[in-house]
Amino acid sequence: MAFFFNRARPRQPSDVVRSIKELLFRLSEAPAAPKVEDDLAKQLSQMKLIVQGTQEVDSSPEQVQALVQAIIQEDLLYDLARNIRSLPFEARKDTQTIFSHVLRFKPIHGPQTDPPVISYIVHNRPEVVIELCRGYEYSQSAMPCGIILREALKFDVVAAIILYDQSDEGEPAIRLTDLQPAVVQSGDGVFWKFFHWIDRGSFEVSADAFTTFREILTRHKSLVSSYLTSNFELFFGRYNTFLVQSDSYVTKRQSIKLLGEVLLDRANYNVMMAYVESGENLKLCMKLLRDDRKMVQYEGFHVFKVFVANPNKSVAVQRILINNRDRLLKFLPKFLEDRTDDDQFTDEKSFLVRQIELLPNEPIDPNRAPRESSRSGVNTAVA
Repeated sequence: MAFFFNRARPRQPSDVVRSIKELLFRLSEAPAAPKVEDDLAKQLSQMKLIVQGTQEVDSSPEQVQALVQAIIQEDLLYDLARNIRSLPFEARKDTQTIFSHVLRFKPIHGPQTDPPVISYIVHNRPEVVIELCRGYEYSQSAMPCGIILREALKFDVVAAIILYDQSDEGEPAIRLTDLQPAVVQSGDGVFWKFFHWIDRGSFEVSADAFTTFREILTRHKSLVSSYLTSNFELFFGRYNTFLVQSDSYVTKRQSIKLLGEVLLDRANYNVMMAYVESGENLKLCMKLLRDDRKMVQYEGFHVFKVFVANPNKSVAVQRILINNRDRLLKFLPKFLEDRTDDDQFTDEKSFLVRQIELLPNEPIDPNRAPRESSRSGVNTAVA
């Protein structure tokens, strides 16, 4: 009889963690072993119950805290991140849930700092973040890894690891103490792989990778502004080539829209000014205005307007606008003229027409021209 009572007794969080770690090791040694996969799925389901509870019973903060401590002690998150693609479907979903809960868990009476798992990852095991990013290499792990990453990206230290890590597979990832924001990146780190995952991945991988990419670029404004300033040429060279000129309609449209959001964000003012000084960037935007698809035209317009509204246009930008003045003055009034219910768009078109009409006959060096504050009718800042 005692045997049956012992079986009914709930297992301790530390026992569940050790069992999962051992099963993950066995799975890595012998992939696609049905018995190991089944046992692992059961243990992960048990761990999910500890962190999430059920509809009838809430999770216990004490149990969750004990679980978090055991996860950190056994370095389980790294093993899960590295092996998530090998897990059965339901086990991957459970792993996603476990990650999301432990990443934001804070002890009830603990200090009001970052959650302990976040602190552990960024200071001791940043490889967890890099392995989650590499989940985009496999269609089966792209979505769960993406959901976990976006939970982790609520913290700027995680975004910094993704942006600045340049480690190769198998090498230690960057530590926060080693960050050098002023040093130009090589373009080989994990962040730069997002361009490939977005442009060349399957639809599911591309869509989720873009969602995470957008989160990286828009959530922590000061961090990203500094990064874009230091890596301006490399970043926008790849952005324009792989995303804005992508063969995928969805990628192209989303990327142009994101480009407008990034440029028009007040935090990125210096980045915007550098971007709109380029004649090549202007030519690219003018091509978008003549795209076969109206939404690409529309999103391209919101980037094009920044070039025209800039009161201190570079000589290269002035020359292109002056050389195309007559064609633009004929083109813009009829551009997307069916958007009759969009008053702001109509006003902005009228403003751009007026600015193009006022262009000089020859380019003027903006460094010599008197600088006046411009009160434009174009909204060039986003809160």
